[in-house]
Amino acid sequence: MLLRSCWKSRHKNSPAPCGILPGLVALLWLCVTQFVCGTGAVGETKNVIQKDAEFDVIYNDTVTSENQTIYAFNHTVSRNKTEGVRVSVDVLSQGFESPILFVVRQKQAVLSFQIPLILRGLYQRKYPYNHVARTLCQPPTRALSETQYFFVDVSTLSSQGTNYQLRVSRVESFTLQTDKKFIFTASPSQPQYFKYVFPDGVDTVIVKVNSEMTFPCSVMSIQDIQCPVYDLDNNVAFIGMYQTMTKKGAITVQRKDFPSNSFYVVIVVKTEDEACGGPLRFYPLRPDELIDAGNRSKVIDVMVSPAINSEVYVKGMLFCLGIFLSFYLLTFLMACIENKRMKKKEVFRIPADMSPAETASLLGKNGDGKTPASPYEYGSFADNGSTLSSEAITESATSTDNNYGYMERALDSVGRSRQESLSSVEEDDYDTLDDIDSDKNIVRTKKFLCVSDLARKDKRILSKKYQIYFWNISTIAVFYALPVVQLVITYQTVVNVTGNQDICFYNFLCAHPLGALSAFNNILSNLGYVLLGLLFLLIVLKRDIVHNRALVRNDLNALECGIPKHFGLYYAMGTALMMEGLLSACYHVCPNYTNFQFDTSFMYMIAGLCMLKLYQKRHPDINASAYTAYACLAAVIFFSVLGVVFGKGNTAFWIVFSVIHILATLLLSTQLYYMGRWRLDSGILRRMVYIVYTDCIRQCSGPMYIDRMVLLVMGNIVNWSLAAYGLIERPNDFASYLLAIAICNLLLYFAFYIIMKLRSGERIQCLALVCILFTAVVWGFALYFFFQGLSTWQKTPAESREHNRDCILLSFFDDHDIWHFLSSIAMFGSFLVLLTMDDDLDTVQRDKIFVF
Repeated sequence: MLLRSCWKSRHKNSPAPCGILPGLVALLWLCVTQFVCGTGAVGETKNVIQKDAEFDVIYNDTVTSENQTIYAFNHTVSRNKTEGVRVSVDVLSQGFESPILFVVRQKQAVLSFQIPLILRGLYQRKYPYNHVARTLCQPPTRALSETQYFFVDVSTLSSQGTNYQLRVSRVESFTLQTDKKFIFTASPSQPQYFKYVFPDGVDTVIVKVNSEMTFPCSVMSIQDIQCPVYDLDNNVAFIGMYQTMTKKGAITVQRKDFPSNSFYVVIVVKTEDEACGGPLRFYPLRPDELIDAGNRSKVIDVMVSPAINSEVYVKGMLFCLGIFLSFYLLTFLMACIENKRMKKKEVFRIPADMSPAETASLLGKNGDGKTPASPYEYGSFADNGSTLSSEAITESATSTDNNYGYMERALDSVGRSRQESLSSVEEDDYDTLDDIDSDKNIVRTKKFLCVSDLARKDKRILSKKYQIYFWNISTIAVFYALPVVQLVITYQTVVNVTGNQDICFYNFLCAHPLGALSAFNNILSNLGYVLLGLLFLLIVLKRDIVHNRALVRNDLNALECGIPKHFGLYYAMGTALMMEGLLSACYHVCPNYTNFQFDTSFMYMIAGLCMLKLYQKRHPDINASAYTAYACLAAVIFFSVLGVVFGKGNTAFWIVFSVIHILATLLLSTQLYYMGRWRLDSGILRRMVYIVYTDCIRQCSGPMYIDRMVLLVMGNIVNWSLAAYGLIERPNDFASYLLAIAICNLLLYFAFYIIMKLRSGERIQCLALVCILFTAVVWGFALYFFFQGLSTWQKTPAESREHNRDCILLSFFDDHDIWHFLSSIAMFGSFLVLLTMDDDLDTVQRDKIFVF
């Protein structure tokens, strides 16, 4: 009887329907009608009043549980023209018990909402809104022109009369125009959305949304042309692509993702600002308490612009390849020139069996008519692998100046064939000399050490020891890279499936997609690390081959002169540079705070390996083993992860880290100062007190190793200052802070090395000097672009987008891409400096090369 009463009332007061409603809409309307007419169960009949309504007219009415009002609208829909229709409702009464229900019935859609509109925030906070404005979804039409009807039903269960205002209007500029800015206002209860149609010849566009207001927080969404449109805070993430924003937002949209060649740009203002980094509001005093949200209107402008086409992609890739392949070409030309120069000098090569008198006769006199003072004046002869005269060898071998501990052994034993198998040589067997245990304390504590004092161990064993660096880092790279690649592929899949662009921290104003990759330009720019790392490996391989050939022919320059040549660390450095490029590319597939360690792990490796290589040059016998070095680097990466996860604002963590940092600095300083000739045991404190008493109290004596002391004092000052800065400021980006510590120590040691090299009377050859100057300039420009900060995972995604900027190079690369270019070149140049800076010593005997 209730259903029959409702149907009679409805049939009596309603005209015949225009058009056939789909079954789903009819079923929904039946349910709504039954709900509205529910008062019939108590013997009452609801009065249904239908009015023919017009656009842009304000209707002031009152609704109670006894009456229901239906407003009938009609408008002409054209296939070639899109018009938006917006329904605005205001409730004028206050304190009513039941909300007013508004149901908008269209041809293929139903939109319903209540007033007050209750939107929920965190912790179940409820925010009521008495003014609601919604844009209706326009159903498509196949006819050239068609008249469509829609109805707005107003009802309530409240017995008290509630006054309201209803206005339906057409939306001006509902369709966005290319490269034209459109300004509008939105709020949580008054979302806005607009339509954009791809022009002919445009396959990709970028939608940019801007606002002068940081808050309230808002959401930008791209949705397909379908009904319903999800335009409320609680459902905007249901479909399409979306991102939170404060002042800036940008989404790149491709035609292939939208079969209809058009899409909606939806702007929703959130009820709360926590998602954008805003303040956390108070907890609700009672669970059902309604909170006044205040004025949350936001003025926003949107503009859709064509993105780059395929030609720009090709130009960007060719530019990237051209830059780094030019280094291959330059290296090839320099190698050809060097080989040509070496062949010319082969004419003047001194035979190994020539007597001193014959050698002097062959060489003659210098250009100024004087007899050469020593064979080292003919450094060019030594450069091509010549042997020294027996007179020079004898004189050098019997020299006693600063040569304590120089190994006096026959040249035939020194120059044994390098073809001897290394299979029986183990790293643990390197102390093979009979006197190595008896005099190492004496040798390493001399006031003036020479390289010969710290190059006493068998070259075969040291070579194998340092090759372990390369094999270990190769193993680490494989086991590290495989899960990283798998993880970032999963990240990108999640982004593409969910459409949540807050997962990744891109520079959205210059993020060019390619396939499933959202920011292909950030990935492509890492190619330089891989190509230049490979080039460095080829350069090292060439030097390794040349050196081995010299050893095979018993070249005394290779055997007894210059810095001992061990290439294992160089191979490890080149591999680390290549892995830095691969892992940086993986990080930029979806950059965020959970995978930032991918981008920095091998930066720690590179810094550590460079410091080890600098130390190894003058201390080949006592340098750290690969296992110890990588264990220390693993500890650094472990602290990096802990700092990213727990370090933000955690005082206890920063105290523990600062203490560990200072203690590690002191232990390393002691290890370097005493050349490893000290013990960390229970008697260490007693020995420290004794040294302070004898050297500072009983008599005031300066440090025995002044140069080492200066370096270590400066290093401790720098590290203690960095530890104090971290403890006081507690920077959010702990990984970058840790990397800054490593780089500062590397630069300090590198500067000390060059200064001491010049103080010792050594010189820097032209090639190394050019590499130093070039690398310094490139590092300066690289750091400038690094500190531009186009995005930051330390803040919320919306705050990060405030730093986004447009592309600056070829409309394809941004500032961070240029940092990738320049930093890869600068690292390659730094490696070349380490490789070539001691080439001037290749003809100087090791007992005349000082250790510092």
